[in-house]
Amino acid sequence: MAQYELLLPKMGESVAEATVIKWLKQPGDMISLDDTLLEIATDKVDSEVPSPVAGKLIKQLYKEDEVVQVGAVIALIETDAVETEPAQTEEKPVAAEVAPEAEAVANIPGTAQLNDVPVSSGVTTESDRFYSPLVKSIAAQEQISVTELDQITGSGADGRLTKDDLLNYIQNGRKSNGAVFANRTQSQPAAEAPVNNTPAPAPVAAAKSSNAQPVVSVSGADEIIEMDRMGKIIADHMVMSKQTSAHVTSFVEADVTNMVLWRDKVKKNFEKRENEKITFTPIFIEAVTKAIKDFPMINVSVNGTKIIKKKDINIGMAAALPSGNLIVPVIKNADQLNLVGLTKSVNDLANRARGSKLKPDETQGGTFTLTNVGSFGNVMGTPIINQPQVAILAVGAIKKKPAVLETEYGDVIAIRHMMFLSLSYDHRVVNGALGGTFVRRVADYLENWDINREI
Repeated sequence: MAQYELLLPKMGESVAEATVIKWLKQPGDMISLDDTLLEIATDKVDSEVPSPVAGKLIKQLYKEDEVVQVGAVIALIETDAVETEPAQTEEKPVAAEVAPEAEAVANIPGTAQLNDVPVSSGVTTESDRFYSPLVKSIAAQEQISVTELDQITGSGADGRLTKDDLLNYIQNGRKSNGAVFANRTQSQPAAEAPVNNTPAPAPVAAAKSSNAQPVVSVSGADEIIEMDRMGKIIADHMVMSKQTSAHVTSFVEADVTNMVLWRDKVKKNFEKRENEKITFTPIFIEAVTKAIKDFPMINVSVNGTKIIKKKDINIGMAAALPSGNLIVPVIKNADQLNLVGLTKSVNDLANRARGSKLKPDETQGGTFTLTNVGSFGNVMGTPIINQPQVAILAVGAIKKKPAVLETEYGDVIAIRHMMFLSLSYDHRVVNGALGGTFVRRVADYLENWDINREI
């Protein structure tokens, strides 16, 4: 008999760690090839880890809610293979092995603009202690030095500092240079900020409760429901985006009658030929990519006072999950795909998003985001920018309305398919002329759709 060391698999170029959510197999259970052993979570997606061998699970090396480095041994499996050398049953010190990958800046939304934070206002790398990219980005935002980070007790594996540890430390007040830290997001001056003198709860308790969802009855009527893990991440990301960007929203109304009639005409033959349903989403994405090529300064990000113009056009599309949360898978190089390719990419990502089958890399690297508020029956919306991008387009529901048409015989009123487009953009780098012209150009591409187009 031999012991197989199951490693946490690599989940993408920029993903250095994951959190164990749930063990689906327990010590003593027999395992078949490709059986799912556990569920893990990164900052963006939940994934399953299958077993590459058949045998019996004899040991779990990490508990639920613990953070694991990519490449770390997470379980020992007894197999029927002949053991040629002594099995290593102890955990390997993997921190040093994965440090180069972990130190690479992960493409977590909101961290790109923090990569070049000066030493005096953020975290340096002059520490032997490992900090995840998310922890470093939060520390940089809150101007917490590496010396101060080193003094915070961590609840993760081997004393690692988790995001919850750092947020708990910030929310309960911290001392820096003899002054009590006051959250910079409050409107009152720091000197007037209320000081919370209540001792912070034990970090371990905080970490264990971060994934729990207790429901507590209050006065026999109200309920207090703890956010789930993804909900907390989304909430933090949305608040950070509003604090980072100067949000402005521009609206246009588009007559998309030709587009609707064209889709009605081709959808049956398209599904029969491609075995795929064609929705409006790939059509919207095609129009967006064309408009980005016309106005490339909408496809940028901000790093301090520097504007980073993106070469690739990677379109994120917000997808609703059964849990009610949203996730944004990304179509890489969307401008290089034709409408058939876009349709297949959209359907594939949407289906795997709903089934929690996305890979971490498939939610990263977006340069522009599209969200369809019309799928909920809404006619328009004011979406929050998906950092570190500078713009996001919301498409509303398509409604039949009376509209005025100009003809050679004069103006007439006709029933047309109309919709609103709303673009939220970062007014630090996108002025009203660029933002308004861009969303108008997207509408023009939709309005001028060729009803005789071949696909």
